[in-house]
Order: sequence, then C-alpha cells, then structure tokens
Amino acid sequence: MTDAQGQWRAVLVFAAAAKHLRARDQWMGWTDAQREKRLALVVNNIRFLLVPEQTFPNLGTKSLRLALSRLSRDWQTKYGHPVLVVETFVDPEQFCGTVYTANGGQELGPTDGSGRHQRDYYVRHDKPKRLFVRELCANARRSLQAEHLKPALAMVEAKAGVRSRHTPKEIRSIIERLKGVPDYRKKIGTYPLWSLLAIYLLAVLCGAPRGSKDLAKFARKLSQGQRRALGIRQRQGRYPPPSQPTFWRLLEEINGSQLEQVLLQVQAQLRGPAPQNELIALDGKEPHHGGGHSILTALCVPSQYYLGSAVVDTKTNEIPVAQKLFPDLDLKGRFVSLDALHTQTQTARDIVLEGGGDYLLTVKDNQLKLHQNIEKLLPAPKADFPPLEAHAHRVSHLPIRKGPQREPLDSDPGGRPGAGLLSAGRPGRSLTASSRGPQG
Repeated sequence: MTDAQGQWRAVLVFAAAAKHLRARDQWMGWTDAQREKRLALVVNNIRFLLVPEQTFPNLGTKSLRLALSRLSRDWQTKYGHPVLVVETFVDPEQFCGTVYTANGGQELGPTDGSGRHQRDYYVRHDKPKRLFVRELCANARRSLQAEHLKPALAMVEAKAGVRSRHTPKEIRSIIERLKGVPDYRKKIGTYPLWSLLAIYLLAVLCGAPRGSKDLAKFARKLSQGQRRALGIRQRQGRYPPPSQPTFWRLLEEINGSQLEQVLLQVQAQLRGPAPQNELIALDGKEPHHGGGHSILTALCVPSQYYLGSAVVDTKTNEIPVAQKLFPDLDLKGRFVSLDALHTQTQTARDIVLEGGGDYLLTVKDNQLKLHQNIEKLLPAPKADFPPLEAHAHRVSHLPIRKGPQREPLDSDPGGRPGAGLLSAGRPGRSLTASSRGPQG
C-alpha cells in the first residue's frame, strides 16, 4: 500500500486459508466435504504491517478497507476465480484487532492453540489466537454452504479433486477382503498388492479419476493414518504414497479374472446375493478415466449390482464378447436387456436355450424385415399415457405395445418361436422385442 507519492505505508499479505478451524467451519455451516472442495474461496490475511515512522491516525483501518475492496477482483485476475470470505488471526498478547472490527470483521473466538508442523501433523503451542472473519460479498456464507455452487464458482470444486474420507477402521476392513488376490510380484517392497488395490477401490467409491497419474494424485491426498491402515510400509518415519509408475505397473500386471472373483465375493458379503427379480442389463462403455479398451459390463437394474465384465478387443465388437460372458451369468428366469447391436439370432438362442432366460432386444429400421414383422404381427393397443406432441419436440412417439406369443419375429427361419413386444421411441426408428423362455 503506497501513498500518492509512491511511499510505502502498509504491507498486507493474503494466502490460502487454514485447513481446519472449528469455529470458522461452524460459522460457515458447510460440511467437511464442502470445506475440502471450496476452501479456495476463503483467504487468510497472514501479514499486516504498518511501515514504522510512516503512520498516521486511521492508517490501518483505511489500508485494510482499500485492500478488501479490491481483493476478490485481484484474486480473480491472478488465480481465475474470486474469493468470498477473508479470515485472520490476531495475537491477543500484542494486538486488539480494532482494524478488523472497524472494517466489519466478526470475531469467532480463540483458536485451540495448535499449529501445523507438517502436512498431517499438528503441534500444540498453547498460544491461542483470536479469529476474525468477514464476508467479502453479500450472502457469501449462503453460497458456500449451498448444495451446488454458482456456475461462476463451480470450477473451484472441479480443480479441488477428490479426497477419501474413509476411516482407518473402514480401510482395514477393505484390506482384509483384498488379501485373497495373488500378488504378481516376486518381491514385495513398500506397497503390498492389497494396499494398491484398496487405494484403487477407494478412488472408485469416491468417484475419482482412475488413470495411473490420477491414482497417484489421489494417494497423495490420503492422510498418514489412512496410509498406515492401508498397510503401506514405513520409510524414514513416514508412510509414502505410491507413485504413478507403481499404479501403471499394477494396471498392466494384475490378473483381472482373479481380482474380479475377489470383488464379487466382497460384494456378496456386503450386499448379499444378486436380486433375482431385477433386469440384467449388458452395455459396453469406453472408460472415462485413463483410456484403454471398451468394457462390456453386466449389472442388475436398478440396484446396480455388479455381475461381471469383459474386455472388448479392438479387433472385434461386443457381440462375441457378450456371448462368451453369458455362461458366467445366472440367466435362468431372468430378463436380459441389450442394445440393438446384439439383436442377433445366436445371441437370442444363447440367452433362451443355453441360459434359460428371456431377452429384451432393440430392433432398428436397418433390420427391415424383422421390423416389418413386428409391426405386422403385433397391432398397437391404446397407449397407457398420452404421447408427447410431435411439434413440441420435433419427435413423435410410438405407444407402448403388448402382444401375445405368436409367430416368430425373427426373419431367420431358425429363429426361436414365440415372442411378445414392448416398443417405445420414434416410429420407423426402433422397437424392442422381448421373448419368453420355455417357462412362458
């Protein structure tokens, strides 16, 4: 802060807010998860110096007022986002904090007399400070405690990443279930296999990205207590996080079949057996995290109970992969749903004759004869709900259809006889054919 002649009058330094302040967090009204993601919207006035022999009455109050009036704009220019709240500590043995109260600051009480010595280690100094806070804009606290941030602030949460909040006890219970996976390494160093798998599982549970670089970043955010619970071996008094190459080797070398069997056992222990009255849905997706091959996954819907998965090689497609996956699934008496790519005679036969289930397949207009047979054999009854106006969304909707078991719908003479129909979508675009198995 300088005067009109360019002479220094005061120096104010603002930095990142304190990570843990009980009084501030209670005043803010946000959850621990919100605090971790939104703390960048709070700043701390860590230094406030009036230049000796250059002061005059009310210099401190005026300097702070001018600084706070432009703080959020300057932060936006420098870091790409504004700030909403400023906090500071005042040593009661030396200062009264008058300049902060004069500028609308609110005192929240004393701190507990501890200071951060290392990243995850705090030391008591038994010299509590007075804590002052101030909102830099109207309704700042309401914005920070809201379920969703305003669009202008949402990028702060996106940059913050994800941190696991699982307790050491919860982590140890996960470890015990993962110890059944055989280690692919001859020599185990700092990171047992179950430790790396548990970190990956924690990332899945937290919704964090799961490329090797992302996993290393996620592991760095784990506390020393969490890393100790993971079984990471101590080095130089610390529990170091695994690096990106460690996770890369894990993803390359791990036996996927053995890991899947252990995960299925863990799921059965935690959730019980798969629900027998739910639809089985198979769908292929490209991974959102880390790249790699497409994965065809079988789930119970709507419970999202995991049943199995298989890699779709770049030299093939989902059709043969799904047909190889069927024998590993309990399809007896179950409906199996697949998209239009799988509307094949062999796929339907495998589900019904080999698995004892029923299929629910989509038929598009590129399968012209089958599409026409469905339209011909199964007249549409009155819809259970009024269709949307075609002109409103530029889409017309075919009413839901139901029909008795009749002639084969498959244009292939070898197709399985007996079929009903459920269809929805745009006329002439897609239909969904369903079968009843031998019990129907």
